[in-house]
Amino acid sequence: MYKQILCPVDGSKTSNYGMLEAINIAKVHHAKVRFFHVVDTYFPILDANGDFNVLYLADIQRSQGEKILKAAEDIALQSEVSVESVIVESIGERVSTLIIKQVEEWPADLIVMGTHGLRGFARFMMGSDADAVVKQSHVPVLLVKTNT
Repeated sequence: MYKQILCPVDGSKTSNYGMLEAINIAKVHHAKVRFFHVVDTYFPILDANGDFNVLYLADIQRSQGEKILKAAEDIALQSEVSVESVIVESIGERVSTLIIKQVEEWPADLIVMGTHGLRGFARFMMGSDADAVVKQSHVPVLLVKTNT
């Protein structure tokens, strides 16, 4: 029986599929969902000299993250699911690493996340945080594949 479900959200269609599944599972198991959003404040850009500079857009990213979390919380509350959320700020760290750290800080029984289910060259180019979470997690991971 699941008591605490961690669900990373980023506002994408893929993420929303995972969010809805996490809510459904939480409702059945009377579990609590923690929505988790990462604000990556590292944006390398080239300046006029060709050197890398870092542009911080943290306030915009944080505001957008709060809106994404609020929308997820509202849907969970409409389903009468206990919910909380957290934003974690990062400077270029992989999302998968932050998800695993979150499970260590907040002992989830299950991680539910959306995935594109990419294969071959597309997966190689984009990487797979979902795959990395599955390989590193010590708790069960449910990947919810989108239709696209």
